[in-house]
Amino acid sequence: MTRRDRALELLRQHSELADLAAFPFDFDLDRAEHCEAVRLASGTAMRVVAGDDTGGSYFLCSNGEVLYASSDGEAGLVGDSVDEALEVLIGLPGWQDYTGLDLQADSAELAAVIARTEESIRSSYASQLDQDRSRLLAGLGLRQLPQLELIRRLHQSLLRTEPDFMLLNADEGCAYALLDQLPRPPLWQTVLAPGQADLLMLRSDSTRWNEVAYDPARRATLLRTAQYDRQTTDLPLLRALLRAEAQLGHTEELRLAAVLVGLHGHAEDHELMQSLRMANSDVYYGLGDFPEVAQDLSAWATEFDVSNHGQDPADEDDLTWAELARRQGRIELARSIQLRLLDDAGPRDAPLLGYLAGQLKRLGDFTQAARAQKLHACLQDDPQQRGASMLSLASLQRRAGDVEAAWQSLQRAVADLDGPPPTPPTDQLALDLNLPEQEHHTVAWRGLQLGHRAAEEHFLVARAAAATGLAATAGAALAAGAALLGTLTRPTDDLRVLANAVTEESEGQ
Repeated sequence: MTRRDRALELLRQHSELADLAAFPFDFDLDRAEHCEAVRLASGTAMRVVAGDDTGGSYFLCSNGEVLYASSDGEAGLVGDSVDEALEVLIGLPGWQDYTGLDLQADSAELAAVIARTEESIRSSYASQLDQDRSRLLAGLGLRQLPQLELIRRLHQSLLRTEPDFMLLNADEGCAYALLDQLPRPPLWQTVLAPGQADLLMLRSDSTRWNEVAYDPARRATLLRTAQYDRQTTDLPLLRALLRAEAQLGHTEELRLAAVLVGLHGHAEDHELMQSLRMANSDVYYGLGDFPEVAQDLSAWATEFDVSNHGQDPADEDDLTWAELARRQGRIELARSIQLRLLDDAGPRDAPLLGYLAGQLKRLGDFTQAARAQKLHACLQDDPQQRGASMLSLASLQRRAGDVEAAWQSLQRAVADLDGPPPTPPTDQLALDLNLPEQEHHTVAWRGLQLGHRAAEEHFLVARAAAATGLAATAGAALAAGAALLGTLTRPTDDLRVLANAVTEESEGQ
């Protein structure tokens, strides 16, 4: 056993200690099961080690942290190790009553809250609470710490629950709510913290400008930070950032850098931007409606600043911070932002759902991307749009490993794209004149890139189904893919190669 989980091993080895932990401290090894299947959003491993009498569970995470999940769909980190968590749980029976305490309050008031809670426990079911606490802590070799210190530690753990310990319902994919309502810094402050550190450093050390200016993620974060922390003396730094950003062409940060420089209204900056526009066509179009004369530079920048940027980070959409977090490499932070938005999405959020599907796919989270895409498809009234959305869903489900669902979505996609066949003419004049029947519009989408995507997905689903032992699905997808391939007007060579390869793989099995 390790030092960090020594207490857990002692509980397993000594039944008298385990019984005491279960009652009155409600850490019961015999309740080591949760009411539903759950997983961490990050995908890292965890296992349930104990439970309480309300249906809540304690999970041991891969690095030793302890996560508590209630039966009501709330979760929170309660310690960096089992030993630390048990010091809190034993030292603070009724600990869930303290998750919202204001530790800035008078210490006498806080002590009174703790005293009332423990007196209620003593009078209700644990008259020997103090003796039991001392015996259990001593038996486990744990410390009996001041209770206010324990509450402070508990709050520190709870505040670290997300993004790394976001808990999901494994079947539906929805996130558990936070166990506490403790105040947290605004999202923008968390994402911009690296930029604030860089800005402070670069203001005092110009020799390191290139280090940040030519790192795309740091540059983007720094520009966002400078947007909300404007100082006249930053102009030379902003020029350096503008030159570096212009190498990428038309980006959102290019416009931001140009605005931040242009607000100063210097003729030399007008000349700089004109030269950047002339040197790169993407920059030229990225800085469209750029003023012809230097005298109009400041007005141009001000107008664009007011309409697109501004100086209050609280006005910015959470998706901006999610994307910036992703670029910084803070994948779990980006994922947690996007999953909260996904959980809150409603019937009017079809564009948001489509965007989230793409962003979650970009993170490599194909399961959650498929959840967003499925909701997006359900909100499409037009059969053609719904079919295209279902096709994207099939691809995501396949990449998430849900091959049967992918095959079902793929069939639905083709049916939606084809639409119902036209009804035969019933007008007597049309029949008498032998007018041609209405042309079915299936040819239209099959002659487009959409048709190639659908055919490709059939072969990819067939391959994935064969690899997972789903022979019937593999055969059906391959046959449907071959039939669809035959209706395409100009299938690409790559598509034919894929079709032949999957066919040969099928014949060789």
